[in-house]
Amino acid sequence: MTHRLPIRIYYEDTDLGQVVYYANYLKFIERGRSEYLRAAGVDQARMLADHNLAFVVRRVEADYLRPARFDDLVEVVTVLDAIAGSRLTLTQTVERGGQTLFSARVTLVCVDLAAMRAHRVPGPVRAALGTG
Repeated sequence: MTHRLPIRIYYEDTDLGQVVYYANYLKFIERGRSEYLRAAGVDQARMLADHNLAFVVRRVEADYLRPARFDDLVEVVTVLDAIAGSRLTLTQTVERGGQTLFSARVTLVCVDLAAMRAHRVPGPVRAALGTG
C-alpha cells in the first residue's frame, strides 16, 4: 500500500530564508507513518493500551534533495518495504508536484515498553499491513 499525506508548508516550518528547516522533514515523515498505519487499520493507541507495545524509530537514512519553501503544498509518500521479526522498514519521500524533495529509509522496531525490549510485530498488525 502506498499512502499519501498532503502537508502545507507554514512559516513556522521554515528558517530565515523561508526554506523548510531540515529537522522538520522528520516531523513530516512521522505524521506520514502515523497516517499510513491508521489507514491500514493499525490502532497504535490500542496496541499501547492493550499490549504495552509501540513502534520506535531505530534508524533513519535521509537525503535532502531539493528545498521546500513557505506555502508549498507537499505530499509525504509512505511505502512499506519489509517486516521481519520486530522490525518494519519503510521508504518515505516528501514530494512537490511529482518531484522528490526529501527521501528517507526508516526502520521501526516494535518494543514492549515495560521491558524496553524488542517484540515481534503482532500478527494482526502484520495482517493489516498485508504481510500476515
